[in-house]
This record gives sequence, C-alpha cells and structure tokens, in this order.
Amino acid sequence: MPGKLGLIAGGGDLPLAIAARCEVEGRPLFVVRLASFADPHLVRYPHIEAGMAEIGKVLAALKAEGCTAVCFAGTVNRPDFKALKPDLKGAMVLPGIIAAATKGDDALLRKILSVFEAEGYAIEGADDILGGETLPVGALGRVTPTEEQLSDLRKALRVAEKAGELDIGQGAVVCDGLVLAVEAQEGTDAMLHRVASLPADLRGATGALKGALGKAPKPIQDLRVDMPVMGARTVENAAAAGLAGVGGIAGHLILIDRKAIIEAADRLGLFVWGEDRR
Repeated sequence: MPGKLGLIAGGGDLPLAIAARCEVEGRPLFVVRLASFADPHLVRYPHIEAGMAEIGKVLAALKAEGCTAVCFAGTVNRPDFKALKPDLKGAMVLPGIIAAATKGDDALLRKILSVFEAEGYAIEGADDILGGETLPVGALGRVTPTEEQLSDLRKALRVAEKAGELDIGQGAVVCDGLVLAVEAQEGTDAMLHRVASLPADLRGATGALKGALGKAPKPIQDLRVDMPVMGARTVENAAAAGLAGVGGIAGHLILIDRKAIIEAADRLGLFVWGEDRR
C-alpha cells in the first residue's frame, strides 16, 4: 500500500475522482483545499483550506498528517501575485515562484513542485493514482470517426501541440480543416461554449455533427501535474458545439469516469478517439 497521500486540490472533477479512488482502495488521504477553487464536496475528507501563498501552513499540515507523497490536481487560475497573503514560508519562496511565472505556466509549476520535493515529498501523477485510466488507442465507444473527421482531429492535435510549445493551452477545435478555436487560460469548457456561439455555417449542428476537439499535453510540461483531462462533460459540451467527436494522444489524456464518457459519447453519437503516437 502506498503511503498517505496529500491531495492539493483545485477546481473541477479530477480531485474528486482521486479522492474517491483513494477511498475505494483504502489509501490514507489528506486534502488541502485551495481556497476559492476546490469543490465543496471535498470537505467530507480530512482536510484544511489554505490560500495559494500559505505554503508554510500546507507543509506543516502535510507533515502533521504523516503524508509521504503529494498530488496536485484540479484547475487553478493564475493569481494576482500582488494580492496574495503569504505566510512566512510563502514569503521565502514567493519571489522564486513569481520569477518562474514570468517564464510561463510550466516553469511556474516546476518551481512549485521543487518546493515540495525539497521537503521530501514524492510527486504522484493523477493518472498513476487513478490506475492508468488514460485514453486508449482507437475508438472508445461505438462510434468510429470517418477519414474526414480524423483529419480534423489530427489537425486539432497538431494545433494544440504548437500552442503548447508557446505555453498557451492544451486544446484546439478544427472543423472542415478550419481552426475554430485554440484553448488558452479559459479552459476547455469555456472554449467549447465559445465554439457553440459561432455562426452555424462554421460548425456542425444536431443531426449534422462535424469537426473535432483535440487535447494534447504541452511538449514542455510535467505530466505529473498537468496532463490533459476529459470527462463526460467534455463530450456533452462538444456535442452542444456541434462537434462530431473528441480525441487526444493515447496514454496522454486522463479519463474521468471511463464508463460515463462512453455512455455520453454513444448517447450523443460522438466519437472518442485515441491517436497512436508509438
């Protein structure tokens, strides 16, 4: 049995899935709920709530709880560093974190990881904790993409990877070869809502779905912290935007509730595709 896990929880469904997996497996868990981000349902687990700059408070709590590893999961918006209220430890490391932030989100994440690694904590990726529940090669569900749809998906993945090289985002939408959207700080759901608001002649619609969402990790990112994620809500939002399907690179897209994803895709008539890059 792995040691006790400290879950540094932001927003979204991923922290909930990790906590539930620990519960099922009987793994000891302690949650650090990041203020203003973490889902309120996480209060059912042993926890503290901490501000983003209260690093001393977080480290002290992890030590007191006997955690041996930490997992960073969930969405967190980049803060206004001038508005943060650090504790003593936070004040010591914050200048280095701010300096890293000027180099991009991935440099920022690596700096934060180094603070916890320096304290002796192992960093565990969400996909490892969830038992390797990542997108497999090929179709997930009953629907298989056409060659035209696969072409859109593959272009969306290329666009997402190019954007990732610039530390912009992890997703893109392509329809009939035309790039409709590139994900930035707003996140996948907001990007799909934006696509849904585009003129009907640029995208698909109910009964005539077309185009695809592609999600790919940034080439420079640490996959222990920021691997792309997909849940049933991603599929539902893609359908609402008129898209024919969603996909990613096999083994590099975390699935939150595989069964629910397949159910949503089959019900809505969307494909879910894992591109083989081996």
